[in-house]
Amino acid sequence: MDKGKWLQYWTIFQSSRLGAIGSIILLLFVIVALAAPFLAPFDPDERVDAPFLPPGGDYVLGTNDVGQDIFSELLYGTRISLTIGILAALFSILLGSLVGIVAGYFGGKIDSALMRLVDLVLVVPFLPLMILLAAFIGPSFWNLIFVITVLTWASPARVVRSQVLTIKMKGFVEAARSIGSSAPTVMFRHILPGVVPIALSQFIMAASNAILLEASLSFLGLGDPLNKSWGTTLYYAQARSAFLTDAWLWWILPPGVLITALVIGFAFAGYSLEQIFNPRLRKG
Repeated sequence: MDKGKWLQYWTIFQSSRLGAIGSIILLLFVIVALAAPFLAPFDPDERVDAPFLPPGGDYVLGTNDVGQDIFSELLYGTRISLTIGILAALFSILLGSLVGIVAGYFGGKIDSALMRLVDLVLVVPFLPLMILLAAFIGPSFWNLIFVITVLTWASPARVVRSQVLTIKMKGFVEAARSIGSSAPTVMFRHILPGVVPIALSQFIMAASNAILLEASLSFLGLGDPLNKSWGTTLYYAQARSAFLTDAWLWWILPPGVLITALVIGFAFAGYSLEQIFNPRLRKG
């Protein structure tokens, strides 16, 4: 795709208020994730004081049931939650794009077989499959990413395939095929650049879903117990009956607000990108 097209996309993105708000939110979370060791007043695994201390003094959000600083825990949790969300979304888009490009380009039996697999993944009950798969392979950082990827690649594959069906009828693709270019060359040199914009918008939405899925799995006790994500914070708060005490105000509410804010940031940025890459969604 030429530079002029990307410049046009950038101009449209700059005029989008939702895109600006979403980008600012995401940038703030990235800064917090990178600077967590410098921003956190305590080691998140260190017992700093008595359990269940309310916010105040040296403890912005009080302490948990073992006397660890919740504020430090949430700062470090930003790194884990954001990393899992981005990596899971990246793998999901890469797998979905590969399946979509292959299915759309070759068509015929290959397309039918791959699309039936996509349909199968999409129609299987999502929540039971997610819990079953996560419980079967065990809790760990990479296992969480694997589960989220397996459950979320099918939707991007369908979207990318639709785009490929349009692109492969273009003149430059027909010309490349007529001069004897191999299938991998045509797919990844000529078709892939046209798929990148829509894959980018799908990545943003997939990252939003991955953040929620990680929090859900961790809240159910299927997350990595060695990494303090926002979901594991909610899990331990629920397990220690924080809902039944005033501790929910500083132990449950903050991670819930952070998850919501991050998802909103991704949603705003994703909606703005959809407006950019889909002219039908732009305002007149």
